[in-house]
Amino acid sequence: MGRTLNCKIFRYNPTKENDKPHIDTFYLEETPRLNLFTALSKIREEQAPDLMFDFVCRAGICGSCGMVINGRPTLACRTLTSDLPDTIELFPLPFFKLLGDLSVDTGIWFRDMAERVESWIHTETKFDPIAEEERMNNTLANEIYESERCIECGCCIAGCATAQVFPEFLGAAGLNRIGRFLIDPRDQRGNEEWFELISTDEGIFGCFGMMACDDVCPKDLPLLEVFAHIRQKMTGMTLKTLGGFKS
Repeated sequence: MGRTLNCKIFRYNPTKENDKPHIDTFYLEETPRLNLFTALSKIREEQAPDLMFDFVCRAGICGSCGMVINGRPTLACRTLTSDLPDTIELFPLPFFKLLGDLSVDTGIWFRDMAERVESWIHTETKFDPIAEEERMNNTLANEIYESERCIECGCCIAGCATAQVFPEFLGAAGLNRIGRFLIDPRDQRGNEEWFELISTDEGIFGCFGMMACDDVCPKDLPLLEVFAHIRQKMTGMTLKTLGGFKS
């Protein structure tokens, strides 16, 4: 017989009249290899059919089940209850629009971020559907792939002190997206164009360097390396600006 888990869950439905934020407590018997997504599903099936939380893939790929678990933003589907104490406290990710209980809308923010950084390859090259695909160095392709592994779960934004204070900050997810295009040889935007977007307090120089994003990223993206590369590029552009763009 497994432990009895004491699950303290934040509850609030903003669309329900007179509802107020509160904590509900649920008790659940732990089973082998139980993850938090399955635990929440059992609570919803057996105790609280109106409990709201998000999921899609249940495999750590879609990023939908991000929430604050015992004070740490992470994914419910990748969290085993055996790695947690008897008492489990669950809250929705901060920063994002609350839909209800543990469910938040990350899509609004990520769409806005994608539009701000113009998250597509900018090129003047005319597309030729019958031409051979442009080849790329394997090492560079792997570097781009590493940044592309972001699943947009929002954990990095939820754990970022700068984002909580300055909502316009691009955050780790936005800066990681920029880093992906900075190293892509197919993207023809120059450093001067990027400079206007990210050499401000809303961009790379707004980062306090506490790197909570790196601590909580469920995909272990190389955020330190990405930020260092962007900062180096933009610092070089700052020096050029002060010198009148002299080489």
